[in-house]
Amino acid sequence: MEKYSRSEPLSQTAFPIARPGYTLIFIAGFVTVVLAILSIEVLALPSLIITGFLCWFFRDPDRMIPKGDGIVVSPADGKVILTQEAQAHPFGETPCIKVSIFMNVFNVHVNRIPHEGTIRGIQYHPGKFFNASLDKASADNERNAVLVETEKKHQICFVQIAGLLARRIICNVQENDIVARGQRFGMICLGSRLDVYLPQGSALAVKVGDKVSAGTSVLADLPGNP
Repeated sequence: MEKYSRSEPLSQTAFPIARPGYTLIFIAGFVTVVLAILSIEVLALPSLIITGFLCWFFRDPDRMIPKGDGIVVSPADGKVILTQEAQAHPFGETPCIKVSIFMNVFNVHVNRIPHEGTIRGIQYHPGKFFNASLDKASADNERNAVLVETEKKHQICFVQIAGLLARRIICNVQENDIVARGQRFGMICLGSRLDVYLPQGSALAVKVGDKVSAGTSVLADLPGNP
């Protein structure tokens, strides 16, 4: 039987909202109230719908995180669109396994740490905004790469990649931070993609087409684990 834990305290609200959404939701809600007071129904209704969509888009549900040595969890909600061997990752020429997860506009967009460890590097790259499901998005799109080193010196790289509609990548960790598996670390606004680079020899637990959830779905077991 798989055991679970929480990486962070439970939210204090029935419908948790990610902090980056507060300002947008407040503005949309304020505009809706003003339009309603002025009895401009033709605009108030669309404004109300937009406010509701923003609340839903920035939802940030609590998650139970699988426990176990060497377990790597998904950093994002979405669909696995690629698993392949790679000869390098953004931080070095090291053979590894690449797993790509596509987030559409309907997925939760809060990102989570795939494995506990220490942040050893962060690299932001400006770029273009191709459809995030395309292979060239990994190299050409705006992106933010994070490198975590585990206690056993395994290195896991995960890359937030902007998509066709995404225009904002948020990363709330810094180099030398000690992080927990399943911990929230940022988000990407609107449809986007996460690439994960695992050490060579990792045992994948997913395949192309699988649906995964951030923090709860196991992507792989690191080398040397049963």
